[in-house]
Parts: sequence; structure tokens; C-alpha cells
Amino acid sequence: MDKLEIENACVIINKIINEVEKAVIGKRNVLELITLALLTDSHVLIEDYPGLAKTLMAKSFANALGLEFKRIQFTSDLLPSDIIGSFVFNKETSKFEFRKGPIFANVILADEINRAPPRTQSALLECMQERQVTVENETFKLSRPFIVLATQNPIEYEGTYPLPEAQLDRFIMKINIGYPSSDDEVKILTKRIERKSDDVKIERVATAKDILYLQEIVENIYVSEEIKKYIVKIVTATRKAPEVEVGASVRGSLALLKLSRARALMEGRDFVIPDDVKYVALPALRHRIILKPEFWLRGLKPDDILEKILKEVPVPKFE
Repeated sequence: MDKLEIENACVIINKIINEVEKAVIGKRNVLELITLALLTDSHVLIEDYPGLAKTLMAKSFANALGLEFKRIQFTSDLLPSDIIGSFVFNKETSKFEFRKGPIFANVILADEINRAPPRTQSALLECMQERQVTVENETFKLSRPFIVLATQNPIEYEGTYPLPEAQLDRFIMKINIGYPSSDDEVKILTKRIERKSDDVKIERVATAKDILYLQEIVENIYVSEEIKKYIVKIVTATRKAPEVEVGASVRGSLALLKLSRARALMEGRDFVIPDDVKYVALPALRHRIILKPEFWLRGLKPDDILEKILKEVPVPKFE
């Protein structure tokens, strides 16, 4: 792969992250992970407390890329047609016409996705996997790029419907944002005083074509046999761990492959190294592991198992 092509890709990626960082201060690692999802044409599940800039983050990415943004607030009475749209009778033409739902955008914020019943949650499955909507035997393609950023609150479970494993598996990663450091929180307050407004102005620094171009480059990042075996060993270890009831599926291996290639490009390389795999292992696999009840009751978390596995699985060496 041409070195100049890699350098140009890195410039675009850094421009995007730097621009979004104007709005979301002190969370560059989170912004990098979401960018990796964009580069791999995938979706992200964000689980964290309210007020940690989840909506701002999604909207800022859309603005920085000049993409259409839609926010869907999931509630217990939300219907599938409220997401994907429905046919409406037009009196003037005496015909039924399809009225598109909010899913027909590039960046979708599915806010508190676990508050909607399973029937409504499942309406997202075809959209996320096939990038299309089927209504009354008619299929409508979604525009590209297309990314779903879904959120759920880890402290309120009353009136919620936990996502089934099949739908969790559709998200390439599950991430936590976390509270900002004291210094970063002071910066947030300072910036707010300087702006004299709640709105943060984000300039467009890339386009939809740029993202599609970057996605093509990611598909050409070289992955050696040793790296492929390393990925499989990590995923296999999640299935054999004594604390785990159900380990990661093959989709977990594919997630590691895609994300590590995108990480290599972000770092300015046209080949994957073990550190790329390690960097994405926790967000890519934490939601694909089901712990045995006795270990879950002890307060053990999937991250604890994955960190242990990463230490135990031999890292391939290259000359």
C-alpha cells in the first residue's frame, strides 16, 4: 500500500478526532474508539451514567463529517414504525407512499435502547446488519456511511428490557465514557464561559466520501498469519475460561480483526501488530462474554477475565 495514502488517511482521521475533541474534552481514547467503529462500518453500544456527553459526542461526529444526524429516544411505547417508517395513504394520488422514519440518516443515536420492548429493539437488527429496511415486502436501502451509537443506563433497570445476545453481538464494541478528570472538568467550565452558549460550534473537516474511502483502505491493511492465530487464541481463551458460561463467538474474532486493522491505520501503519489487538480487545469482547452466576455475584467483571487472558496468551514475536 502506498505510504502517502496511509499518511493522508491519518491526516483525515486526526482532523476528525481533533474537531470532535473541541466539544468532548478529555476523552480522546473514547473518540478514537468511536472513530474505529466508523472506519470499520460498525456500531457502538455506550453504557454509562447520564450527563457524560453521549448525545454531544454523536452529534459532534455527525457535524465534523457533514453527515445527517438523528436522535431516537427509546421508550416503552415506541413502535417499530416509529423507527423505520410506514406507508401512509396520500389522498391526492390515492396511493400509499412510504414515509421514512428517523433511521434514514447517517449517524443514529439510539438513546436508552433498553427502554423499548424487544419487538422495537429488533426493528434495528435488519438496519444494523443489512443496512436496509423492509416494510410491506418492499426494501429500502439506508444511506452510507451508517453508524448506530446506542446508549443504556447502568444504574436504572426498572422498566427496561435487556438487549438479547443476538442484538448485543451486532455492536462491534461496548464502551464506557467515565467521568472527566478534575482538570478536564475545569476546562469544560472554562470553555462554556468563553462560548457564552451551550452550543459548541463544530466545523466540517471531512465528508461521507472520506469515510467510505477510509473504510476501503482499512480493508487493505495487512494481517499476518501470526496475528490471525493470536486473535483466535484470545477468543478461544474466553470460551475455556472457568469463570465464563458462554465465551465470544466467531463474530468476536471478526470484531478484533476489523478493529485492529483500523487501529493500525490510525497509527499510520499498513500492517497489524499485537498492540493493535490488545488495544481493542476489551471493548470488542466485554459484551460477548457471559459469566457464571457464582462469579458474577462475587463482583467479577468481563474486563477482569479479558485482562487475565491478554496476560496469559503468548504474544507473537516478529523479527
